[in-house]
Amino acid sequence: MSLEFELPMVCMLFMLMLLIVYFSKEKVKLVENKFFEVILICSMGETVINTITHFLAAIYDFETFNSVFYPSINFFNKIMSILFATIFGCLLCYTLSISYKKFKEKNSLLKISLGVFVVLYSIAAFFTDVTLKKVGYVTTSEGSTLFLSYGVVSVLILANFIITLINYKKLDRRYMVMLYILISIVFFAVISINFPGFIITDLLLVSICYIMFFTIENPDVKMIEQVSLARDNAEKANRAKTDFLSNMSHEIRTPLNAIVGFSECILTEDSLQKAKEDAQDIVMASQNLLEIVNGILDISKIEADKMEIIDVTYNLKKELTELYKLISPRIGEKPIEMKATFAPDIPEYLYGDIGKIKQIVTNILTNAIKYTEKGYITACVNCVNQGNECTLIISVEDTGRGIKPEKIDKIFDKFERLEEDRNTTLEGTGLGLAITKRLAQMLGGKVVCQSKYGEGSKFTIYLKQEITNYHKPEVANTEEETTSVNIEGKKVLVVDDNRINLKVAVRLLEGFKLNIEESESGYDCLQKIKEGHNYDLILMDDMMPGISGTETFHELQKRKVYIPVVALTANAIEGMREKYLEEGFIDYLSKPIDKRELERILYKVLGTKQETKFPTLNDLYNIDIPLQKNDKKE
Repeated sequence: MSLEFELPMVCMLFMLMLLIVYFSKEKVKLVENKFFEVILICSMGETVINTITHFLAAIYDFETFNSVFYPSINFFNKIMSILFATIFGCLLCYTLSISYKKFKEKNSLLKISLGVFVVLYSIAAFFTDVTLKKVGYVTTSEGSTLFLSYGVVSVLILANFIITLINYKKLDRRYMVMLYILISIVFFAVISINFPGFIITDLLLVSICYIMFFTIENPDVKMIEQVSLARDNAEKANRAKTDFLSNMSHEIRTPLNAIVGFSECILTEDSLQKAKEDAQDIVMASQNLLEIVNGILDISKIEADKMEIIDVTYNLKKELTELYKLISPRIGEKPIEMKATFAPDIPEYLYGDIGKIKQIVTNILTNAIKYTEKGYITACVNCVNQGNECTLIISVEDTGRGIKPEKIDKIFDKFERLEEDRNTTLEGTGLGLAITKRLAQMLGGKVVCQSKYGEGSKFTIYLKQEITNYHKPEVANTEEETTSVNIEGKKVLVVDDNRINLKVAVRLLEGFKLNIEESESGYDCLQKIKEGHNYDLILMDDMMPGISGTETFHELQKRKVYIPVVALTANAIEGMREKYLEEGFIDYLSKPIDKRELERILYKVLGTKQETKFPTLNDLYNIDIPLQKNDKKE
C-alpha cells in the first residue's frame, strides 16, 4: 500500500477545520465574503474527492483500479475540474468586487456571470475524457479534461493578475495578498509540471483558503472596515449638518435682519405712519421666520417618525377655499391670475387629516407663486368616488420657470434648490417639496410632477379619503359675534415665567379693553386665587419651572376652582391641542400668538353667558399651595 492518500487526507481535515471555524464565527455581510464562502466549499469538495480517489488507488493495484473504477474516476475528475474552475472564477469575482464600485453595488451581475461561466464550463467538461497513469507510487491522470481545466484556469489567473496590478496603487492590503496568492499559484504550477508525481492540487487550495482567511478575511480587518464605514457615515452626516447649518444661517438671518433692523427704526421714527409701515414689515418677516422654523420642525418630526395622523371630519371645499384666500395675497403685484375649481361630485364631508392636506396644498401653491413671474396659477380639485372611499386628485398648474427633465427627481430632496444662480433673489430652505412628498406618503398618497422647462409646471397630488355622512352644525359668524357681544372689563390673568412673553400677551389683550393681571409662576397664580382674586379667564403657560401650567391647572381643579383656563404654550407640535383638551383645558393657544386666534378664544370663552363658578371663602382657605424648591416647612 502506498502512502499517496495521506497528503490529500491531511489537506481535507485541515479544510474541514477551516470551514467549521469560518461558518461558526460572526461575519460581516459583504459581497466579497460570498465569493470566499464558495471558494471554501468548492475546495472542501475537491479535497474530499481527491482523498477518496487516491485512497482507492492506494489499496488496489493499478490494473484493478483502472479497470474497476475508471468510469467513476472519469466522472469525479470532471467534477474536480468544474470545482477547480469555479474556485478560480470566484477568485476573479472577488478581485472585481473589491476593485470596482459598480460590481460591488450591482453584485448580481458578477453572480450571474459566474453562474453562466460554470454552466458552460460544465457542459464542455463532460465532452472531455481522462486517462490514468502511474508515476512512481502515485496514480495521476491526464487527458483533455486536464487540458481544458489548465487552459481556462490560466486565463482566469492572468485576468486576475492584470486587475490586481492595475489597482495595486490603491494601497489596499488585499491587493498585496491577492498578488501573493497569484504568485504562489504560479509557483505550485511550476512544481506540478516538473514533478507530476507530487500531489499538489490540494496543497494549493488549502494555501489559498488559509491565506485569505487569516489576511483578507481576518475578523479584525473586517472590524476595521466596519469602523471605517461608520466613520465615513459620520463624516457624511457631519457634512450634511454643516451644509444644513450654512443654509439655515442664511435663511434665518434674512427675516431676522428685517425684524431687528425695522425694530430699531421704529425707535427713531419721527412719524406714526412710518412706524406702522416698519411694524408691518416686521410682522411679514416674522411670519417668514415662523414658516422656516415650522419647516425644520416638520422634516425633523417626519424623519424621527413622530409626525402623527390626526383624522377629523371636514368640508374640503370650504377648507381649501379659505386656504386659497389666505395664499392669494402672496402674489403681490405680479401679473398672475389665480384660479381655483372644484369638481361637482366632491363629497360634502370627508374624514382624514385635513391639516396635512392643507399643508401639502400650501407648499405646492407657495412654490408656484415663488417661481412664477406672470401668467396664471390654476388649482383644480377632482375626485373618483368608489363606495365609501374618495380618491382626491388635486393639481396645481403654473406658467413659471419650469424644471429641466433631468432635475425633476431632485426637487423632492431635502435642501434642494435648483438653479441657484437664477434663484438668488428667492428665499427658501428647500424643505417645502421634501415635506410635501413625505406628508403625501404618510397619508397613503403620492405627488407627481410634470414640467416643461421655460413654460411651467404641474404638480398633482393623489390622496384617498373616507366619505362620511356627518352633518356639521351651523356655527355663528365670528365677525357677527364680535359686534354683538361685549367683553370689555372682563378680568383675565396671564401666567408666564418669561417677562417678554407676558408683555406680548398683555399688549395684545389691551386692545380688547380687558382688566388684565400678570403672574410669573404657577405658585403665584395659586396664591392669587387663595387671596380671593376672581378671574373670568386664565391664560396659562405650560412649561414653567417648579410647577408646570398643567400641574397648576390640576391643583385648581382639586380645590374646586372652576375658572376657564386656556393653555398658552410654545409646544406647538401636532397633536398638542388634543392633549391639552384631554387634560381639561377649555382651549389651546400656541406661541407666537396669532391675534385672530386670540380673538376667537376670547369671544368664545368671555362672550358666552355661562356662569363662572368661583370658589367659596371656605374653599379659598383650604387651598394648599405646593412647596417651591426653595421653600422649607417651618
